[in-house]
Amino acid sequence: MSNWLANHWYNFLLVFRRLLRTPFSSLLTISVIGITLSLPAGLFALLQNMSTVVANIQGEPQISIFLSLNASSADAKLIETQLKQNHDIQTYQYISRDQALQEMKQTTGMEQIITSLDRNPLPDAFIIHPNVTAPEALAQLKEKLSQMPNVAHTQMDSAWAKRLFTFMRLGQQVILILAALLGIALIAITGNTIRLQILTQREEIEVSKLIGAADAFIRRPFLYHGALQGLAGGVAALAIVSISISLLNTNVTELAQLYSSDFQLHMLATRESMLILLLSTLLGWFGAYIAVWRYLRHIEPS
Repeated sequence: MSNWLANHWYNFLLVFRRLLRTPFSSLLTISVIGITLSLPAGLFALLQNMSTVVANIQGEPQISIFLSLNASSADAKLIETQLKQNHDIQTYQYISRDQALQEMKQTTGMEQIITSLDRNPLPDAFIIHPNVTAPEALAQLKEKLSQMPNVAHTQMDSAWAKRLFTFMRLGQQVILILAALLGIALIAITGNTIRLQILTQREEIEVSKLIGAADAFIRRPFLYHGALQGLAGGVAALAIVSISISLLNTNVTELAQLYSSDFQLHMLATRESMLILLLSTLLGWFGAYIAVWRYLRHIEPS
């Protein structure tokens, strides 16, 4: 076990020293990988910040339920009790028919017309703020509320929620497609770098095979090289995203202050950052593995 670890550590240091000996080409490759990864990472960061904004906007969904005109105050109390027990409801507001009539007199400028009415035509109502935001969950909650006793009508404007969730899903799909395409590009970049190294070290590989070195032994430094390049590219991508967010935050803060808000763009969380580093390392390793598998088998000692 100690020999196995010592061998891997030796190959790791060997590859690291090779990267330091060619700083310009290594930095160029790492920069290309970093820029490639920064595109989906930056879009993901913007989508995460957008989700935060959406969670704080005032245009949250509301469901209004109107009781029948012959519903009594006891019926309204019964409905209020059921609303308190419903976990899908965050808050609610009871508006009596008399209160609604008084508000209409003040806001519509129709005081004389309303005063001339024989009776109050407005029903008791509840304005409900749901605890769910998904369109399907809102529709189910609306249907459940409409089946309550003495409820004559339910009303919900869920068009904004459908548009919002459609936009968010579209953004997620665009990021996934872009990440997949750029991941393939990263594999190609790493594979091409490793291919050039294999061709450069062809004679060394032939000698190693001649003295009986196994393919796994020859393959190992190249895999470390691809993984290290991928890891360094991931670090570069996170640095690019962080610098970009810092630069954008200056104008974003000024814009938010115009709307009396303290909103700022946030950096990627630690979990997302670690995931990007892991994926970049794996993609670099995979690109190196494909290149070594493809070209190493054609090199035989002459």
